[in-house]
Amino acid sequence: MTYLVIVETAKESVGTYVPDLPGCAVVADTREEALTLIREAIPLHLEGLREDGNPNPEPVSSAEVVAV
Repeated sequence: MTYLVIVETAKESVGTYVPDLPGCAVVADTREEALTLIREAIPLHLEGLREDGNPNPEPVSSAEVVAV
């Protein structure tokens, strides 16, 4: 499956989260580190859902960049 990951950059950190997987989020010092961590977090999150008897949510989110 392919999930959309949102990347938000702050002054001193970078956060990432997966809109289709509520609660699946990480914060790191750099963009690269945040993306590495979220790649590790997604399978763990899905495993936790399965262990709790919940289905894996289908990815439905998408993104567009809009120039104004």
